[in-house]
Amino acid sequence: MITICLVSCTAETYNLTQCVSTNEKGFWYGLWHGIISPITFIVSLFSDSVGIYEANNNGGWYNFGFMLGCAIILGGGSETTKKR
Repeated sequence: MITICLVSCTAETYNLTQCVSTNEKGFWYGLWHGIISPITFIVSLFSDSVGIYEANNNGGWYNFGFMLGCAIILGGGSETTKKR
């Protein structure tokens, strides 16, 4: 538990006024961000300015789009349900 607290102190914060002043991202942005999530994950390992998930989103619809995009690109677990 102490390790988690110490590591979280180094987490990058967002500028709140910039986040609030921009438009919220919806379903289509969530879908796109889900589809490109494997690429953005790799890029985010080398760049602090790239994030996988949009902080300024409209909630449920963005989340649904993001998960749907991840399922489309990563296969959605359909391989495990196929009968041989």
